[in-house]
Amino acid sequence: MESFDIIKLYSLTEKVLNQLSAWLPPVPIDNDWKAHAYKWRKQGTQGYLHPIYNISKIDINDLHNISRQKNIIDNNTFQFIKGKPANNVLMTGARGTGKSSLVKAMLDKYHSDGLRLIEIEKSDLNDLFSIVEIIADRPEKFIIFCDDLSFEEGESGYKELKSILDGSISSTGTNILIYATSNRRHLIPENFNDNLQKTIEENGDIHPGERVEEKISLSERFGIWISFYPFNQETYLSIVSFWINKIRGTNIDNRNEFRNEAIQWALERGSRSGRIAHQFARHWIAQHDR
Repeated sequence: MESFDIIKLYSLTEKVLNQLSAWLPPVPIDNDWKAHAYKWRKQGTQGYLHPIYNISKIDINDLHNISRQKNIIDNNTFQFIKGKPANNVLMTGARGTGKSSLVKAMLDKYHSDGLRLIEIEKSDLNDLFSIVEIIADRPEKFIIFCDDLSFEEGESGYKELKSILDGSISSTGTNILIYATSNRRHLIPENFNDNLQKTIEENGDIHPGERVEEKISLSERFGIWISFYPFNQETYLSIVSFWINKIRGTNIDNRNEFRNEAIQWALERGSRSGRIAHQFARHWIAQHDR
């Protein structure tokens, strides 16, 4: 065979192998159990736990004006890591009020006791059972965390989450809890027509009340359901003061130094929250500590 034909054969073989590899499942990825937190990611059709080493630490004492919510989550998490009965948790309410920060604060407080955090996107909830199988026999305690959870009509992942919360034929064991946050109270959009008392609807629903029950059934499967509320102006300003003092390492007692600017900052963003207060504190320090 001439050298030219051999080169063509090699080239053709390489193309065939590349096409074939696209259809083959990826090589399984070994999990690194040294990390304290993980992110569920996909490589082709296979998911894996991506370790996160540079974790944004949040001290539970830095979360203000949510004492009741902190106590409930802290007690539930403590029960969990001690091997006692604990509940899955749904946190709903105003954005920026500390829902996701509270989950991360639990990791910061209890990682030395074996607590681990797995963050999963809503779009990957179909993989929940795969995650459960990976960590079911591990000695650590895992919180599977889904931030900003909500579903549109017919969206995938709803039934998988419902099965996990309800306890399917495949048990989640005693080392797994699900913590979720949402701006929606019932996770699924509720329509005005859901509240109309009809016998027969145009879309064929003979018993519309059953559809309403289906919509709220997912949130009811969380054992603990906690609401977070918007802050009033004085609460917002007190949080601004806290963050300015913490970041600068000083003690600023006179709120008049930043009051008007902080109020304007919140008005422009349409929210008075802990997140907005922290962002303003960083901005104000940058502007005044030059």
